[in-house]
Amino acid sequence: MLKWVKKSKSPSSGAARTEPGAVRRHESKKGGRYRFLYEYLEHRYAGSVVLTFGQIEDLLGFTLPDLARTDLEWWTPADLVTAEVHSDAWTLAHRTARPNLGAQTVVFDRVS
Repeated sequence: MLKWVKKSKSPSSGAARTEPGAVRRHESKKGGRYRFLYEYLEHRYAGSVVLTFGQIEDLLGFTLPDLARTDLEWWTPADLVTAEVHSDAWTLAHRTARPNLGAQTVVFDRVS
């Protein structure tokens, strides 16, 4: 089931040849640590994509923070400019996030 996820996680060959600071700046523009979620959402043609927390964690390769499971505000885009903002993963993919904490799912709707 996760074969498609593993294929999408292969690092680009050019990343090792760039300066570490340049890689971080590029990654922050494309979702930073959450870039695999960004890439997945960016390449979906559907207007809405529904993912379980488990599927999101499979894409990311790490567990979502506890706040993602308990606080709706975690899914709200951050107003602060920081080196890494988790909400960049869906906002840069032109999506909004509508979490259902009880069902542990998130609907990512395309912004028109």
